[in-house]
Amino acid sequence: MSGYEPLARDLAACGRDGFTGEVRVLGSPGGTFHLHGGLVVAVESPGAPAPEALLLRSGRIGGEEWAGLVRESGGARWPAAGLIAHGYAGAAQLRVVCAMALQDAVFAVVAGSVDGCERGPATGPPPAPVAVGEPPTRLLQVASRKLAALLEQPYPVRPDRERPVPASLSYAAGRLGVLQRELLAHADGRCTARDLAFRTGRGVYTVTVEVSRMLGEGLLECVDAPRPIPVRLPPEGHGIRPREPAPPRQPPVPEATALPRRRPGATGINEALTTTERDDTGTGTGWKEFFRLRNPTAK
Repeated sequence: MSGYEPLARDLAACGRDGFTGEVRVLGSPGGTFHLHGGLVVAVESPGAPAPEALLLRSGRIGGEEWAGLVRESGGARWPAAGLIAHGYAGAAQLRVVCAMALQDAVFAVVAGSVDGCERGPATGPPPAPVAVGEPPTRLLQVASRKLAALLEQPYPVRPDRERPVPASLSYAAGRLGVLQRELLAHADGRCTARDLAFRTGRGVYTVTVEVSRMLGEGLLECVDAPRPIPVRLPPEGHGIRPREPAPPRQPPVPEATALPRRRPGATGINEALTTTERDDTGTGTGWKEFFRLRNPTAK
């Protein structure tokens, strides 16, 4: 929770001042808090799916129908009236979706890093606002408790760090839940929990907790780095050929280490090779006879 204290301080001041406007949170993933009268009515963050993403991924409404509702409402980012009028969702369902998206975005901001905050006027109507705003201090406390509970898991993960893959146990597992099957289908070693949340249309906190549990159950495992995307090379004779690796260069042998030319007496044991001693016949004992003297059985 890097930068949590400055964020909590600034939002608490907005609550005391009854601030109406936007608080832009700088960092990774960062986000924007929309306040009205000191209460938070909407939160946007690239680290969590927005309400429209939750609806579209859930299958309640398709992309073409959504685009038609946006045109019908004059370009509104959240065409709530059209969704209710056309029967895509009820008013109570939309309130729940907006509240879930708001709290999930706050969790994504708190789970990341905060580099600073900027308070400014509203640049437009808040997207998918909740009917009754939330005190900013209480929102941050709930998000920090969620993060603390997540980090106490046997295999804790962060929304934007670990990139799991299915473990061998997952292929032989018995009954799995709907979310578990979806995560196994999308976990490819390149997706974080945040990416999996966008792909499945679920909250980032819900997906991050489930990924942590599946790691503990042996259904998922984490890799050190993202798997590389395979690149198909053109066939031989067409386009660029793969470059053959050059043979390793052998270091030159210095002259000082070259073997000297053999010559008699080079070993320094001249006393065993000379003919200063003679045998009983008067002939000299040469160096070839030295080994016979040492080993009388040799022929």
